[in-house]
Amino acid sequence: MLEKYVFVGNKKLRCGYTTGSCAAAAAKASAYMLLTGNLTHFSDIVTPDNTPLHLGIINQDINENYASCAVVKDGGDDPDITSGIEIYARVSLISCGITITGGKGIGIVTKAGLDQPVGEYAINSTPRKMIALAVSEIAEELGYSGGFLVEIYAPQGESVAKKTYNPRMGIMGGISIIGTSGIVEPMSNSALVQTIRTEAKMLKAQGIKNILLTLGNYSESFISENMPFSLENSIKCSNFIGDAIEISKEFEFDSALIVGHIGKLVKLGAGIMNTHSAFADGRMEVLTSCGVMAGINSDILKNIQNCATVDAALDIIADTGLLNDVLSELVKKIEYHLNIKSADLIKIGAVVFSFKHDFILKTHNADEIISFLGGKNG
Repeated sequence: MLEKYVFVGNKKLRCGYTTGSCAAAAAKASAYMLLTGNLTHFSDIVTPDNTPLHLGIINQDINENYASCAVVKDGGDDPDITSGIEIYARVSLISCGITITGGKGIGIVTKAGLDQPVGEYAINSTPRKMIALAVSEIAEELGYSGGFLVEIYAPQGESVAKKTYNPRMGIMGGISIIGTSGIVEPMSNSALVQTIRTEAKMLKAQGIKNILLTLGNYSESFISENMPFSLENSIKCSNFIGDAIEISKEFEFDSALIVGHIGKLVKLGAGIMNTHSAFADGRMEVLTSCGVMAGINSDILKNIQNCATVDAALDIIADTGLLNDVLSELVKKIEYHLNIKSADLIKIGAVVFSFKHDFILKTHNADEIISFLGGKNG
């Protein structure tokens, strides 16, 4: 078990290791067994972030043609769907070079814009380098001058992949062998942002010009029932709205539309671009300031500060008869901060909805972007 920890808030959480680290360790062990004829029960590698790993080896098999074994993926305290599955490497000898391929349970790339080209197994660049380095070390250690054919496979991969984003991203039939550092950091913000970037890159490679950013299930349900386009060209950015906008600018999309529930998007009215409660709040402050601009009595506005939810605050505002005026002020604030964030490099808009109060708010550019999204190239 990896004894490396990070602190998220006030919690001490254990790190794990990526599928790429598992594949490299299994390949190294298999190469050793093939060249020596001896079983091994552990494999030592150093990850790209210079963390040494001493990983257990299981299900060893040696014959005259190949050697194979597996490493059990350990995601640490991260809610990683691949944690606990077995990542295998089967190594055979070839005349020269190192060829890395996939097998059962490893996905095939079917859409452009991902780390690997269309038609290739979804074994990303960094894991490929890790695997090549691992077997090269064994060859040098044992004086072997020939080459290796390394097949990575995961018998549980096909069923597990159905619970991941892989099918949506165009990786079909299995999991991906991934990881840039070799280490899984629990609830890593950087990993979530990287997922947004990967999806954006993929859409750009498909010729998509206008991007749809959703926050989660609420957004997707609302879009399915109320918007004139599908979710095919959407990216779920969760709380990372600011990062998603920056990525949209980075890949030079023409426009981006954010669709979300008012409980989250109200924070945009204060320029808060990460809507997670641990990052910042400001919901009631935004609604209070909008109430001031709408002319609501200060004694009523004081009651908003005691509300736990946006819906509760809107109930108080609705009783004044000035809800529409408050919402109009809110749209102005959201639009102002989105325009600052976009820096005129991308047309930006937002659609804000409430199921309870049955309204749909749109910033100035929203309808135009909606028409773009319903067009041929999203």
